[in-house]
Amino acid sequence: MNYFKKILKRIMPQQNYEEYWKLTNAFTDYNGGKFLDTLAVCIKFIDDYQTEEYSDEKYSRLQDEIYKVNPINHISIRKSINQLVKMGFVNSFLVSYHPQAKEYVEARTNKKRETLLSKIVYSNSSFNRAVNNESSIKQINFLIQSLIEKGKLSKEEIIALMLVDIEGYPNSFITEFELQEYVKEANDIGFIKRKYNQIAYLYNLLGKLDDLVFIGEDLYFKEDAEQIFGEDLKAITKRRDPYLHRLYKNQLQEECEEIYGNPMCVLEHLSYPVLIASHIKPFIESDEIEAYDPNNGLLLSRTIDSLFDLKYISFTDDGTMLFSNRISEDVKDFWKDYKLEDTILNEKRKDYLAYHRNLMTTIDARA
Repeated sequence: MNYFKKILKRIMPQQNYEEYWKLTNAFTDYNGGKFLDTLAVCIKFIDDYQTEEYSDEKYSRLQDEIYKVNPINHISIRKSINQLVKMGFVNSFLVSYHPQAKEYVEARTNKKRETLLSKIVYSNSSFNRAVNNESSIKQINFLIQSLIEKGKLSKEEIIALMLVDIEGYPNSFITEFELQEYVKEANDIGFIKRKYNQIAYLYNLLGKLDDLVFIGEDLYFKEDAEQIFGEDLKAITKRRDPYLHRLYKNQLQEECEEIYGNPMCVLEHLSYPVLIASHIKPFIESDEIEAYDPNNGLLLSRTIDSLFDLKYISFTDDGTMLFSNRISEDVKDFWKDYKLEDTILNEKRKDYLAYHRNLMTTIDARA
């Protein structure tokens, strides 16, 4: 049957029976008042009429209740209810909701809602579900399991996943070979040109899930992206001024020339062909003055910059290296005798280093 469906899709891709992941999207802001008010009404309605079996009349009454807090047309109201059902907040037939749905409405911070959103969507969402139709097919679960296996997913691959019939798929994730087959199919049938709204809806949802991040058009787990991109990951949300950053790096190089005779890693005292102008107080957390203040920087090798940027190491006011409890003993033994010299430890730089040490302590406490 699945083979027959694929043949039909290739022959007549424009027809309504084309199957793909369909996400209703009445809301894009899941922290917004309209989303939260609609969800709160659904929760209260289900609590009040939990023992009443589903019927069109019951569904109609819920729409009337939502209209009181969000007076839009009933087509849009039905779309908003179906979005809550597909995302996993509300279960089909309006008799129950996710155990953490109330907590989501009552959360005091967007950060807490982000984590709850991720749990609810991962554990309970199904794009095949509707108010009057139950489904256990979990597309987001499948996508994230595929991301675990692959490490990253490109835009083409995410779009291709929308064509996968999970119900008939033998594994909880897709193999690289099969994924590339779906990429070819998506291109052959012009899927991206015809279903750009659905693709945008999925991208919007993925972009709001905890621990996921887009780097360009590629999807990563944040931890993996931090290992690969370091501070460049943070700069995605705050763009560097390329000219000011060049001046900032030039000043760090000039400082090294004055002290050591030529640019070099200020810890190892080696003139690597590539040196990193590493921020002490992270660029993303700095104001416009701090972001390009040379005292908020150290010229480092790639290896030291990576350890410093990810808060695996820091330095005391006298330049002694401090180690995170997340770092292995062999690394500590290798670097334990290295320290920054007094000549680069001016008072402003010490203030920035105090901020960096505090960040490392905070991260270690969460680990």
